[in-house]
Amino acid sequence: MLRYERKYLVPNYMLDALRSRFSGFVRPDIIASANGNGIPQYTVRSIYFDTTDLAFYHEKHAGLMFRKKLRVRGYNMNLNGEKKVVLEVKRKNGNRISKNRAAVYYQKLDKLISTGMIEKYVLDGFGHSKEDAYEEARKFFFHLKRKPLIPTTLVSYEREAYHGKLNPGTRITFDKNIRSKNYPGIQDLYSENNMRMLFKSHFILEIKYFEDEMPLWAKNIVHEFKLRTEALSKYTIGFDVNKSFVHY
Repeated sequence: MLRYERKYLVPNYMLDALRSRFSGFVRPDIIASANGNGIPQYTVRSIYFDTTDLAFYHEKHAGLMFRKKLRVRGYNMNLNGEKKVVLEVKRKNGNRISKNRAAVYYQKLDKLISTGMIEKYVLDGFGHSKEDAYEEARKFFFHLKRKPLIPTTLVSYEREAYHGKLNPGTRITFDKNIRSKNYPGIQDLYSENNMRMLFKSHFILEIKYFEDEMPLWAKNIVHEFKLRTEALSKYTIGFDVNKSFVHY
């Protein structure tokens, strides 16, 4: 199902006021753990894949309406060997997005990427049967091997997440402390070594919804804070901040 996605680059000093303003219309995401301040958040870690000549990167900068991204995504810390990560193909048509997703244990990820043995390593999940999960993974590997693609940028951040009370399909997230490094290994998904900050004093607000129009309450808050929709790509911005930086 296609979902609409709007992104806003917001100064950090607006965070408390925005959180307070949204509070009457949203509830905490059920997968987010409250920290000591009662804030529902978790860490998102993504390795983005691209061609050696950065085709996906250049498509974004060229402003193409139809684009895709391939990434492996994990959450929080890798505290045990049974940690699951996600293979994901994200397609974008203007401001609408769709995804194909399949899960694998992190300790098996390198073997899956190198061998392509989907039936051996891919798990069911996301409401999929085993066969559906395999089909989702095949779509990832079709693009991964067709070019072929390589791990290009690791992007990590803390995501504060909410769902709409009246519109459960609406999702509000504050992505903070966004950091990246280029050309990571698969084993670097949970690493914090040599990461560079994308923004010194800003975070990204994302509003996602399934209806044709953004819910009125969200639209009013955006207008109240004079926020402007921007074409923000954590992958391309993350790659850019590291282009002149060599990791040792």
